[in-house]
Amino acid sequence: MTRLTIMALRGFRKPFATGENILDLPKPSAPDVGAEALDLVHQAADLFRSIEDRARATETRAEAAERAQLEIISATERKLREASRALDEAQKRIEVQQRQLEAIELRAQAAEAEAREARQTLALVEDAIRRRLLLTAEPADNRSSAVA
Repeated sequence: MTRLTIMALRGFRKPFATGENILDLPKPSAPDVGAEALDLVHQAADLFRSIEDRARATETRAEAAERAQLEIISATERKLREASRALDEAQKRIEVQQRQLEAIELRAQAAEAEAREARQTLALVEDAIRRRLLLTAEPADNRSSAVA
């Protein structure tokens, strides 16, 4: 197959001939050439203005997106700093409470030791009292049996 046949099957037009008008515009007659050239200049200017307007709109949207992104980054950084501060404060409170708990445990151990000592002392006092009562009770018993 020739190249032209392949292009025709694919729906392409044949290549432009050298003298063919590329934009497929009618060839102007000689007196209208100036007016049509001026009209084409205006159309081109309108096209360039349209392109510039779209470029400005795109740039404005890009700047707005960049500002929004910077605001989000700033807000995120601020929230991270606040969370970090809150975490530090919570850690300090935990450490204070841990020290308080340790102090309470030490006081409880000391109180338990004092209670043990007090029980031991009380047991010694009770034992001393029993012995004293038993010793004073024995001679009285011995006297009563001797009299009898």
